[in-house]
Amino acid sequence: MLNSVHLAAVDLNLLVLFDVVLKEQNVARAALALHLSPSAVSHGLGRLRRVFDDPLFLRTPKGVVPSARALELSTPIADVLSRITGIVTSATPFDPAKTTRRFTLGMPDATAASLIPAFLARIRHSSPLIDISLRQLFPNTALADLEARTIDLAVVALDEVPARFAARVVCEEDFVIAARVGHPVLNKPTLKAYSEAGHVLASVRGDSHGFIDDALAEKGLRRRIALIVPSFMLALAALAETDLVAALPRSLMQLHGRRFGVAAVDAPLPLRMDPLRAIVTQAALRDSGVHWLFEQVVQTALDTLPPARKRGTSKISAERRRRR
Repeated sequence: MLNSVHLAAVDLNLLVLFDVVLKEQNVARAALALHLSPSAVSHGLGRLRRVFDDPLFLRTPKGVVPSARALELSTPIADVLSRITGIVTSATPFDPAKTTRRFTLGMPDATAASLIPAFLARIRHSSPLIDISLRQLFPNTALADLEARTIDLAVVALDEVPARFAARVVCEEDFVIAARVGHPVLNKPTLKAYSEAGHVLASVRGDSHGFIDDALAEKGLRRRIALIVPSFMLALAALAETDLVAALPRSLMQLHGRRFGVAAVDAPLPLRMDPLRAIVTQAALRDSGVHWLFEQVVQTALDTLPPARKRGTSKISAERRRRR
């Protein structure tokens, strides 16, 4: 075990290698990110296994998966690396104009479609060498992904955030009813007309039941879900060419609805979400680069995402809201 090993015998680069392999879950991709050969990464993993007396990463047809011990180690190792990064960057201040760092952001596709173009435009001239990776993310996995360091920052809807995270509310998002321009339901958005229409449901897991079905059931109504798609942007594209309707985030419609020929009206029943928050771990925030990223994303979101109109709410649990 690590506590029986002399610290001087442990190469700090092995912890960096551990962190990258955990993020990529693929030796070849980790080697590319580390500018090493796959054999060098495999050799490093062998050294780590001897240090921790555990397999750490188990091979699968698609790459590697972390062992239970590796998952236990992920947070303390990430915290160690974050602290060391903070020490180094305090000596060499982070310069967004010169850095070539890559940051990984996680958020639902609708949020990304609304936020990322504006964020890239914001940093295009001031930080031309920064690269961005984007991962589709949902509230039920956001905090775990942040702690595992698979992402640097999340933008998701959550009721509450534990104290070990730093969070800022950037938007009070809600849903609207969307359909192609000229659709009858837009002219007469009654609850009856809405519930009787054919619906598109955006569900990354392919669920056939969403939070709207719960809201309708409370009023003794049901809807027919004619199409299930894995993202809000695909739902938007489907609406443009069909007579289906969908509940979509207001910000997505305000920023992208017109170019798809899709319009929106307020829903005939309250469909509010929790506040949309930008979130990082407190440990990562000590990294001046992540601190800069957090402030840039927050300001971009405040400037770009339209606030939802204040109206009556229907409280829906986070678990039910995951099924959209």
